[in-house]
Amino acid sequence: MRKKVELDKYDNSWYNPGPRWKIIIWLLINIFIFKSSLPFPQFLKIKLLKMFGCKLGKNVLIKPNVNIKYPWFLDIGNDVWIGEEVWIDNLAHISIGSNVCISQGAMLLCGNHNYKKTGFDLIVKPITIENGVWIGAQAIVCPGVIIRSHAILSVGSIASKNLNSYKIYKGNPAEEVNNRILS
Repeated sequence: MRKKVELDKYDNSWYNPGPRWKIIIWLLINIFIFKSSLPFPQFLKIKLLKMFGCKLGKNVLIKPNVNIKYPWFLDIGNDVWIGEEVWIDNLAHISIGSNVCISQGAMLLCGNHNYKKTGFDLIVKPITIENGVWIGAQAIVCPGVIIRSHAILSVGSIASKNLNSYKIYKGNPAEEVNNRILS
């Protein structure tokens, strides 16, 4: 007899991203400041992220409508651009290097579910994005992925495995299609 998924057995009580009060206050700030279409000043966004434990470099640009799950699990280097409607779903740590562009609508997903378990157990894994990387619009980075220095994940592509330095990736799943040559 085949087993079946039993979502009533789902239990993620082991997962504790922080104190409830901190999560609730951040949720409100995220909704009203970061996920807003209003162009709140960068200095305000930077100050709020730092207050909630995000490690930030210089010259970080965060466009409107950006969703950040837990800033205390986020490190961002210098000269980073984060486009409109980016979703940083960092249930685990995300490290973003310097000179990185994350284009509009991209998703960084640290969580997933174990489809082999009847209880659909939660899985969380960190994401590392090294210096000089470009994540294209509507691209998705899956849990546990490392994107090496100066790689490109093209528009609408899905990175489900590590990407090598100075390579261009395209598709679902993302496959290497070319070298990135800078002049």
